[in-house]
Amino acid sequence: MARAPKTLTHIGKRGEAHMVDVSQKAATERIAVAEGRVIMSAKTLRIVEQGDAKKGDVLGTARLAGIMAAKKAHELIPLCHPLLISKVEVEVTPDKKLPGVRVRASVKVTGQTGVEMEALTAVSVACLTIYDMVKAVERGMRIEGIRLVEKRGGKSGVYRADEP
Repeated sequence: MARAPKTLTHIGKRGEAHMVDVSQKAATERIAVAEGRVIMSAKTLRIVEQGDAKKGDVLGTARLAGIMAAKKAHELIPLCHPLLISKVEVEVTPDKKLPGVRVRASVKVTGQTGVEMEALTAVSVACLTIYDMVKAVERGMRIEGIRLVEKRGGKSGVYRADEP
């Protein structure tokens, strides 16, 4: 597991924020995987699974929203580099044990900087989309556990989160 840097890379000597210069870095394959979940009642989950939400296909819409969000992470997060993403995969899986929906995103690029923010943005927006589409049924849903699960590539190598 790679060690965290001892300084913040986006902060200059006088404390000013700046975008990191990655022009000298080698373009390598980089992959990031993130996950999160939306906790809801079993009744709300049945509505989601059956496709009976008034706003339409919750799972399909959340998947598409996550993909779109990954491609726009640089527009949402200050100092985040725009990337030519080569792959985004978003899995939106109902889970009766929660009860709720698990969201997992995998993002891939060959570039000079990682795609962690893109994967985390994909999961966050997919979870928010699920909430938005069924909030009329249940406002007390919770979005939880959004985190980076794995990252590969680049100078810092491989990172894998410990199991919760």
